[in-house]
Amino acid sequence: MFKTIQNAFKIPDLRKKIIFTSLMLVVFRIGTAIPVPGINVDIIKQMVEQQAGILSFYDIVAGGAFSNFTIFALSITPYITSSIVIQLLTVGIPALEDMQKSGEEGRKKILQYTRYLTVILALVQATAISIGFFNQALVSRSPLNMISVVLTLTAGTAFLMWLGEQITEKGIGNGISLIIFAGIVSRLPGATIQTFRLMGSGEINPLQVIVFLVISLLIIVGVIIVLQGVRKIPVQYAKRVVGRKTYGGQSTHIPLKVNQAGVIPVIFATSMLAFPQTLTIFITNPSYQAFVARWFTPAGSPGVYIYTALEFLMIIFFTYFYVSITFNPDEVADNMKNSSGFIPGIRPGKQTAEYLSTVLNRLTLAGAIFLALIASLPTLIYSVTNVPFRFGGTALLIVVGVAIETMKQIEAQMVMRHYQGFLK
Repeated sequence: MFKTIQNAFKIPDLRKKIIFTSLMLVVFRIGTAIPVPGINVDIIKQMVEQQAGILSFYDIVAGGAFSNFTIFALSITPYITSSIVIQLLTVGIPALEDMQKSGEEGRKKILQYTRYLTVILALVQATAISIGFFNQALVSRSPLNMISVVLTLTAGTAFLMWLGEQITEKGIGNGISLIIFAGIVSRLPGATIQTFRLMGSGEINPLQVIVFLVISLLIIVGVIIVLQGVRKIPVQYAKRVVGRKTYGGQSTHIPLKVNQAGVIPVIFATSMLAFPQTLTIFITNPSYQAFVARWFTPAGSPGVYIYTALEFLMIIFFTYFYVSITFNPDEVADNMKNSSGFIPGIRPGKQTAEYLSTVLNRLTLAGAIFLALIASLPTLIYSVTNVPFRFGGTALLIVVGVAIETMKQIEAQMVMRHYQGFLK
């Protein structure tokens, strides 16, 4: 990896892209230190520490900007939500589906709709968080102060969306993913320092840290192996003679990933499990709060085991649900049939669709179990070792996945610029 980056810096155009990406991420980190005016940050930090679940998840993705309530407190999560919503709507609304298949112009329109929805969601979330969740932290209840806080948070998300698009267009990698990556990784230095402090005070045994690091390394290796895992379904296209020319006859394949759904099932499951914990912000009944803290939080006992079991089952369910929406075997089989393509040994049409469904179900089961284990293990590891690296499965998948994809793009750019050497 380091050799690839070193070689990339030797290419002027690629070096400019990497430097541009790095500078944009520096701008993002500077923004995470600028506080929102009219808010008492100490009250928000106290509430985030007391409340687990969705608030902690927001804070991890935002790189600490949420607990510090800076201008990037909402991070890029409204854009992620709007992207998922638009993607699901393209499956159910024929007009959006046709727009997506109409080429570059259609994709630009869908991107424009995603931007509009992002601003709307950011405005709603900013209002709910600042005036609803954290109304105690408002310095003043005047309309001017509340409007100022809401608009500042919304503008911060809109700026991050623009920043991510600039990185995608002029830099290296996917800008939105890199912003999330930078936010998550920025928590590592603080967690490392805290770990050494706890070791120095005797609260953590060095053996626990070693066990944690070994298990974490094994998890990362497993994530890389599964993210790279692809089942290639061979496809053969029949030869067609048109006039004096022969078309077709080539062989290709349909790549079916083991982790076909990505991190979306983990996000869905985390959001669902965080709902009872989020309700404790509004329901001040001590008995309800004690019940949720004991039975439905990762910090509870025996709640950590119930929480982990529910998370495991819900991730498997959402994985099958999402894959069934995004991949249609009947449509793929019809497209192959119309293009005179077939899978060797399988009849075109219905039998091809059934074969693809069987293979996809097996891969989905393996991918779902993988996602559930990756999401559940960090919670159990923390409950056993007490090492303060509070990175869940979603954060781990994002970090490893973004790192792999970015390195692939750098390598592809290098190959593209050296293709003449391969032809000689």
